[in-house]
Amino acid sequence: EAGKKVFNRCKACHDVETGRNKVGPHLDGVIGRKAGSVPDFAYSSAMKAAGEQGIVWDDANIAAYLTDVKGFVPGNRMAFAGLKKPDEIANLIAYLKANPTK
Repeated sequence: EAGKKVFNRCKACHDVETGRNKVGPHLDGVIGRKAGSVPDFAYSSAMKAAGEQGIVWDDANIAAYLTDVKGFVPGNRMAFAGLKKPDEIANLIAYLKANPTK
């Protein structure tokens, strides 16, 4: 529930239940997925390159990305300042894990 509350900040741009892309890619099954790899989503070249360089969305990488969106993948287009509170990040990751597939 705490993670769902945090996800409310994300849901204008991301979906986690239907597998639909919005302004951002859907986050269904994001845990363990290679960065920049959702079919039919127009990623920035920076995010595609991150995936090609081997970035996979595990707990540590998601936490690092959400802490410093522009620094973790320089040149990406996500217009979100990020999350600063470790408990919010942990709760969001737990919520994403609870929605593993579509």
